[in-house]
Amino acid sequence: MLEANSRVIQSNQDGLHENLDAIVKKHLAQPFNKPFHDATLAAFYELRERVQQLGKPVIFDSCCGVGESSANLALRHPEALVVGMDKSAYRLNKHDDNYDKGADNLVLLRVDLNDLWRLAVADGWQLSHHYLLYPNPWPKSSHIKRRWHGAPVFPYLLMLGGKLEMRSNWPIYLQEFARALEIAGIDSQFAQLEFDGTDLTPFERKYRLSEQPLYQLTADLRGVELPWRSELVLPEPKG
Repeated sequence: MLEANSRVIQSNQDGLHENLDAIVKKHLAQPFNKPFHDATLAAFYELRERVQQLGKPVIFDSCCGVGESSANLALRHPEALVVGMDKSAYRLNKHDDNYDKGADNLVLLRVDLNDLWRLAVADGWQLSHHYLLYPNPWPKSSHIKRRWHGAPVFPYLLMLGGKLEMRSNWPIYLQEFARALEIAGIDSQFAQLEFDGTDLTPFERKYRLSEQPLYQLTADLRGVELPWRSELVLPEPKG
């Protein structure tokens, strides 16, 4: 378990990145055509079959880490299928022993979100909710393109729709995301997070116990479209 000794984030940025607007506008103007990884393509088609069979609303818990947040969200949203996703098998493998809460509406997947988000958009998915609770903001100025709002997959995050909720202990990360949403014509709400008695993630617990403030950004992404969405084609499964 994480100990309450987290450091305050240090950055050479004291405000929004100077190139943020140009980066976001570039990505909004065109699709992201990077080839798909076979493993994520296969995982998507397995998930797609389950989603079609259940017929429930779908909630993404992206960058779920060990999946504690996913388990909490599955209990919070019994009407939906919660899909927790992370790129790290090491983190996901910790889930059963420490965070399994018995929810039967939860799926955990090891995937590349740069691929899975694009596949879901190409297939016309519209989420009920989308949670991005992992706080790693890549605080160096040179890492702007590694933050979700600076990455070429950002438009796909928007087109997945749903009620978006993000949390972080670095306010600039969320303020930049809010600006990226504004460029896309989307309103958002940014505020310090008030503790409601439940830590959704181990990181929230760690930061709270270290007496660091946490911040939250919410937005309604339902119905977001971009002109080039009609060009997207879902690739066939392999094998």
